[in-house]
Amino acid sequence: KFITWKSISVPTNKPVIRVDSPDVLYPTLDAKFNAVVEDIKARHEKGQPMLIGTVAIESSERLSKQLDEAKIPHTVLNAKNHFKEAEIIMNAGQRGAVTIATNMAGRGTDIKLGPGVTELGGLAVIGTERHESRRIDNQLRGRSGRQGDPGSTQFYLSLEDDLMKRFGSDRIKAMLDRFKVADDDQVIQSRMISRQVESAQKRVEGNNYDTRKNTLQYDDVMREQREVIYKQRQQVINEQETLKPVLMAMINRTITRIVQTHTQGDQKDWNLDALYAWVTANMIDPEKFKRSQLDGKSQDELIGLLAEMAETNFQQKNKQLGDDAQMLEFEKVVILRVVDSAWTDHIDAMDQLRQSIGLRGYGQMNPLVEYQEEGYRMFEEMIASIDDDVTRLFMKAEIRQNIRR
Repeated sequence: KFITWKSISVPTNKPVIRVDSPDVLYPTLDAKFNAVVEDIKARHEKGQPMLIGTVAIESSERLSKQLDEAKIPHTVLNAKNHFKEAEIIMNAGQRGAVTIATNMAGRGTDIKLGPGVTELGGLAVIGTERHESRRIDNQLRGRSGRQGDPGSTQFYLSLEDDLMKRFGSDRIKAMLDRFKVADDDQVIQSRMISRQVESAQKRVEGNNYDTRKNTLQYDDVMREQREVIYKQRQQVINEQETLKPVLMAMINRTITRIVQTHTQGDQKDWNLDALYAWVTANMIDPEKFKRSQLDGKSQDELIGLLAEMAETNFQQKNKQLGDDAQMLEFEKVVILRVVDSAWTDHIDAMDQLRQSIGLRGYGQMNPLVEYQEEGYRMFEEMIASIDDDVTRLFMKAEIRQNIRR
């Protein structure tokens, strides 16, 4: 469930004096990264430490290559060298340090300013792209200007950024036309640009929220089914005496369902041949049970006959094993093997249903409701198939020593 508790903003320990500059926008990625390198070069010449945030490893490697070409020493922090992240981030506030971090890796380590850095303006945070989530952007900004220290932040954007291509490029292109921006290297810096970017981020966050909410609603169906199966499975595992009531209930449900299936309507319309075929395939060998034994009996008498046959089979197996502990182990083996196999297949079937259910959104049908109803039907069928398979496995099993799960 989504929690809708009210939250409050806790004031900072000391006033924030960090300067957050408006976003700057370039028409192309090349122009943007060239501008980022020039900014880094200018700040590095005076010794100001910088933390440069990227959204992907590819971006950090591209920027690192350009800094190498510009002969600017720097450190790259991403998934490839995460084991050094605490040390790298801890030193990111030293004079002249240039640190490139992907997706704010190492954010759990505080960046302390080195000697003389305060006079240089503190830590400069440079973002090479906006994330889909404003929260991550704010985490990056928050690395600078901590505990009342000076600092600055600047985001560099381009119309070729993923976020801009997906949500913001058309509106911002219209703004560029209004500003008469034709040169790829020409830059626009405006609060209006920042507002448009934040609007794009809000749309992404809204879409992501809807996706998570929808996912939770679908997951609830499987969660409820999983709880039922796991509870029953745990009861089987924890049983210390006998599982006969559980086992015989499954067998009797199967017998009742099969008999009712083949004895519908008038007695002259009953399909006793099909019932006999099922009995000899799932319960007893043909040489031990004759077709004529089904004749002249009512539906209840047929159910009673097969239930008595199952009881006799149980007693024979119990006698063969000669030990209650071994019989309990045998019961567990039968039930758990069937349940685990059926549940695994059911998970796959539900996953396939979920992938295809969207096609049913046409024709005014709610895909979630369809998934819930179809999922419930499939679950009921799985439970019935578990009863069937347990019946067949138990009734047709031959007792051997050294039973293993």
